[in-house]
Amino acid sequence: MTEQKTTPTPPPIQDLPAEPEPAFGWTEYAERMNGRVAMIAFLGLLLLEAVTHQDLFTWLGLR
Repeated sequence: MTEQKTTPTPPPIQDLPAEPEPAFGWTEYAERMNGRVAMIAFLGLLLLEAVTHQDLFTWLGLR
């Protein structure tokens, strides 16, 4: 009279591809890191302008 509840088993964990090693030159790793840094810098500039109501050139004294 007691029912046994079966729980579904999770799928097996797949191995993630290894992160490429840093190397010199135009590599996929270098391009990925450059892109990430560029996105962070762009957001930083947007925040700078939003908070101070001045653009980057004013901050650098070019205006």
